[in-house]
Amino acid sequence: MRYVLGLLTLALFGQAPPARPEFEVASIKPAALDAASKFLVGMHVDGSQVTWARLSLNDYIGAAYHVRNYQISGPDWLASERFDITAKIPAGGAAKDVPGMLQALLEERFQMKMHRESKEISVYGLVVGKGGAKMQETPNDSGADAGKDGQNGRGGSANVAAKSVPGGVTVSFGNGAYFTFAGNRFEGRKLTAAAIADVLARFTDRPVVDMTALKGHYDFALELSQEDFRAMGIRAAIAAGVALPPQALQAAEAASGDSLFNAVEKLGLKLESRKAPVEVLVIDHAEKTPTEN
Repeated sequence: MRYVLGLLTLALFGQAPPARPEFEVASIKPAALDAASKFLVGMHVDGSQVTWARLSLNDYIGAAYHVRNYQISGPDWLASERFDITAKIPAGGAAKDVPGMLQALLEERFQMKMHRESKEISVYGLVVGKGGAKMQETPNDSGADAGKDGQNGRGGSANVAAKSVPGGVTVSFGNGAYFTFAGNRFEGRKLTAAAIADVLARFTDRPVVDMTALKGHYDFALELSQEDFRAMGIRAAIAAGVALPPQALQAAEAASGDSLFNAVEKLGLKLESRKAPVEVLVIDHAEKTPTEN
């Protein structure tokens, strides 16, 4: 199967902030669960038409506000009730505006109210093992610090670009910093420990927090089992909103993850279950039935 290939400005002095973009028209309906075996789960953009199939409100909130499911706190039904959404991007709009448009749609149709707070949740702490880190440190050349902002999970100024490679994807942060996920192998170059944690979090079932105190840039390679490689690709695809059949979710849940943990330990690092504060979206109110289309 193929894996994911690759997701607010301040007001000027004396000016009101720009209006949040909205879809020209949008329809929200209960998901057609009777045909589950024929449906793809996720988002599809075709010109100005955007469709989402069989996603929970949790999934929509994650896509709209750029957060993962573990960063959403609310009633249980947010994860169980599923909806199909069809919407049209207005003239002059673009795919990059879709998250903001989706925010406006969810808040209007579901009468959603929320706030942000810090909450202690289960994470994987990336720590140094007893024998010390065994990764190869990147030579301190003129490009060694390049892309460090883009590697911390917040975008930064680096030009982040993804391209397909045989059997997977390569994500470049510029100036030689990149990671490749292909062929049952996970390889990185010129990445900080914080970047390694952030990249691992794209493929695991919970956040990964850098607790190594390592300051350099590193090259590494992880050899994975085919089962774990497949599950990691599925998790990354789901997080990115890529359409996948329901059977893919079952495959991700069935994988043990042992080869990833073992491979990380060969780098002189460990993924340990920890508790850490993470910013979450608390859904104070949401109607279970959206208002009329």
